[in-house]
Amino acid sequence: MELEKIAVVAEREVALGFKLVGIKDVFISSGEEGAGKLADLADSGQYSLVIASNSIRNVITSATLRRFETMLRPIIVFIPVEGIESKAESVETLAKRILGVNIQNVK
Repeated sequence: MELEKIAVVAEREVALGFKLVGIKDVFISSGEEGAGKLADLADSGQYSLVIASNSIRNVITSATLRRFETMLRPIIVFIPVEGIESKAESVETLAKRILGVNIQNVK
């Protein structure tokens, strides 16, 4: 069984943290450049999960964001970066979008 590949596109501090935990495909990038890298990774077909910082989410178009949110593979998850103000997706919304589970009703 082939292991699923994970990629990270984020600012230096965040990217290095993921590299330290063993993720090999880590790309230090943000803003417009990061958005381009994210699109390349999403379209490559090589990854099952791509993690990107919210600074990238904030510069992509709404149409591209909709495309990323509806893709089955790879799953694209945006993470908040400390010190960068952004509208973060709640854990409940993220779980419902990715897992299809409403965790507010779980007891």
